[in-house]
Amino acid sequence: MIWGSPFVSKLLRMPTPPVEIILGAIVAYMGLVGHNQYFDIIAEVGFLYLMFLAGMEVDLKQITQSPKAIIRRSMLFLGLMAFFSVSSGIMFHLNTITIISMPLISIGILASLAKTYGKEQPWIKLAFIAGILGEIISIAILTIFDAASTTGVNMTLVMKVSYLTGFIAAVYLLYKLLRLLFWWMPELKKTLIPKLDTSDQDIRLSMALFFILIAVMLYLKLELALGAFIAGIAISAFFHHEKQLEAKISSLGFGFLVPLFFIHVGASFDLKSLTEEGVVTGALLITFLMILARVLAAVVLKQISGARDALLIALSLSMPLTLLVAVATIGYETKLLNMLSYYQLILASIFEILFSMLLIKWISIRWEKP
Repeated sequence: MIWGSPFVSKLLRMPTPPVEIILGAIVAYMGLVGHNQYFDIIAEVGFLYLMFLAGMEVDLKQITQSPKAIIRRSMLFLGLMAFFSVSSGIMFHLNTITIISMPLISIGILASLAKTYGKEQPWIKLAFIAGILGEIISIAILTIFDAASTTGVNMTLVMKVSYLTGFIAAVYLLYKLLRLLFWWMPELKKTLIPKLDTSDQDIRLSMALFFILIAVMLYLKLELALGAFIAGIAISAFFHHEKQLEAKISSLGFGFLVPLFFIHVGASFDLKSLTEEGVVTGALLITFLMILARVLAAVVLKQISGARDALLIALSLSMPLTLLVAVATIGYETKLLNMLSYYQLILASIFEILFSMLLIKWISIRWEKP
């Protein structure tokens, strides 16, 4: 499936990730792929590696030096998106867990878009600015929701929030200190990643940072994706000049680990559930409301980048696949979500990728930027 999905993608004229999800669902339905601990573990690594790659696409210098107007409008976009999502969810009497999941933002799929359309595209850059802010807020919400659903509102919840806040503050302080250190000692970068490197020291450093931050997240019992994401940002921030390193890491991810994650997502969805009443219609409703909320909120971005780019930003941030699956899984395991709502959320996460990626491709081809 990893080898054949690009051919199927070209044949169907569809982006590769949705094709991998569909193939995973079909092959699992046929009984050719089953669930076992090794498949689950490597798919989890694939998801974390996708978040790592998403972090590597982030240019911290560009974000910190962005005009305040862009940051303000990005925050306004996120606020309006959350308002429209929650309001529409209440209006249609959706499950509380479903309403909580609708405003979530994840930029994991945005890394795939950056590889396809080029990360120098203005709408990709703006999507990363809004997406990073939304991702951090979403992971904080997921952490709080996970703790509240398993332990309730008590001191454990307060401790988790304190750990999360402390971790983000520590990372920010460490970033400032390392910037100062590399400014005073620029030769240190060449020591860490030498030019004449016969031991792949650049890959070793990247993987060490990747697993160290995941280990810290495990110790603090926080969301692992945040650690992987920050590891990618660190590599991008301090070694962005090493283009060969980015190509090496990206090739392993998009050529092997990330496709495995998408196939696993498809395989985890039972195609038999499509025949159950309300699954497809409910998933389509959730998909429509989530995309609509982002498109309506993107009006505030129109003055910055134009209507076309604003629409592309809204669609590119309409695919919180990983966080939707995480919320659905937590909700189902804690009995806060019934089987019908669980399947609706899982299917909605797949529909969002299908519809959003197809619309992005159609708009980028048909709607030429002046």
